[in-house]
Amino acid sequence: QVQLAESGGGLVQPGGSLRLSCAASGFTLNYYGIGWFRQVSGKEREGVSCIRSSDGRTYYADSVKGRFTISRDNAKNTVYLQMNSLKPEDPAVYYCATDYNTYPPYGSSCLDTKYEYDYWGQGTQVTVSS
Repeated sequence: QVQLAESGGGLVQPGGSLRLSCAASGFTLNYYGIGWFRQVSGKEREGVSCIRSSDGRTYYADSVKGRFTISRDNAKNTVYLQMNSLKPEDPAVYYCATDYNTYPPYGSSCLDTKYEYDYWGQGTQVTVSS
C-alpha cells in the first residue's frame, strides 16, 4: 500500500534548525510529486514546499524562502525538509503528501491549491519556543 510517514519534529528555540523526514513505502517516489504542508489547529492548511512531478522543480512558500530546503534521497525513498532560522510563526503540524494517482495541471506550481495530492502522512509536530 502507498504510505507516507513523517518524523523529525520536536521543540526548538527561535533561530534553531530541524530536519523533517518523509519516508515513503509501497511505491518509488523518484518521479512523483511530493509536498510539505503545515497546519495550525483551527486554521487552513498551508503549502510550505514541494517537488513537482512533471520535472522535479522545487517550490517554496514566500514565508520560508531562504530558510527551508526540500530534498529527495532516492536510495532511501525519503524526502526531507531542512528548516533553518526557525521563527515563532513556524510552529505547526507538518505533513507530507504525494500526487501518486492524480493528474496535476500542467505548468502549475505544486503549491497551487488546484494541484491535487491523494496520499498523506499523519504529521509531525514542530514547536518553536525560547
